[in-house]
Amino acid sequence: LLDAQEGIRFRGFTIPELQAKLPKARGGSEPLPEGLFWLLLTGEVPTEADVAALSADWKARAKVPAHVFKTIDGLPVDAHPMTQFVTGVMAMQTQSQFAKQYASGMNKKDYWAATYEDSMNLIACLPEIAAYVYRRKYQGGKAIASDSSLDWAGNFAHLLGYGSNEGFKELMRLYLTIHSDHEGGNVSAHTTMLVG
Repeated sequence: LLDAQEGIRFRGFTIPELQAKLPKARGGSEPLPEGLFWLLLTGEVPTEADVAALSADWKARAKVPAHVFKTIDGLPVDAHPMTQFVTGVMAMQTQSQFAKQYASGMNKKDYWAATYEDSMNLIACLPEIAAYVYRRKYQGGKAIASDSSLDWAGNFAHLLGYGSNEGFKELMRLYLTIHSDHEGGNVSAHTTMLVG
């Protein structure tokens, strides 16, 4: 919901309410994006255990196949970052549970389960793909290995090269929470709704 006075509401909660209610990283002050993901899908404010389980699930799914990076590397370095990112995401199709099950005659009533698996696998891998493109384009191509001890957004900050900057990790947690269902910062829908 886009409220003209209070801004975006997620499942009825304002951003300040979510900052207070959603679980945070140990020692952090901003909510973990995993918590908002849980809220968006279930309609319930997650517990710390719920968020820890989801974070662990994404960590277990976060292995990006080597061919994805090779596919991105097939593009010129000066290709637009979104072109490189989309190419990486498309290369992940080889891992699609939906495609494999569909090819073997999956029943339509089971589409949701395969779609859920693909969505979770892709969400888990997005930080590494996005960071790879960033490091390739703007940091001389030197990729950084994931840190499985970190939460999803904290690891993204680490992969970008800002892992020692706690303030940047907190910024990523807040940014990815706020924009988790709003296309990563595309405010045109919000602006149009408010003006309308």
